[in-house]
Amino acid sequence: MASTKENFEDRSSEPTSVDGAVNKFLRIKAVDKTSNQQEAAQKLFSVSMVISGFRCILSYVILPFVLPLFGVGATAGVGPAIGIPVGVIALAFDARGIRRFWAIGYRYKWQMTTIYLMVMGLVSYLVIVDIVHLVSK
Repeated sequence: MASTKENFEDRSSEPTSVDGAVNKFLRIKAVDKTSNQQEAAQKLFSVSMVISGFRCILSYVILPFVLPLFGVGATAGVGPAIGIPVGVIALAFDARGIRRFWAIGYRYKWQMTTIYLMVMGLVSYLVIVDIVHLVSK
């Protein structure tokens, strides 16, 4: 992504009431539209998506298929013990990412928020399934 000011809001008017409500919910007092902040937000987005992706690969590929190929089938019970902390870390990074895009007034903050919320929904579901699995043992 380009690191120019084109990705920032190009309106000079005040934010909408919905934007103001989201900023209040995210506890954002002032929008910082510097280029350095934009690059930091894009890096945070990449890191949070990698962590969330790792959580999904761990749940759907490594634990059920790859480990048994190497004769490590006894680790089936450790999935939740690994998945819950990774999922919680992923959710924390996702929440920080949403806040960062809103704090810098990113032009596509609504689209990025939608992507984050969909990923957070999937990761939350996986964490809940892991918790239920642990409690039901």
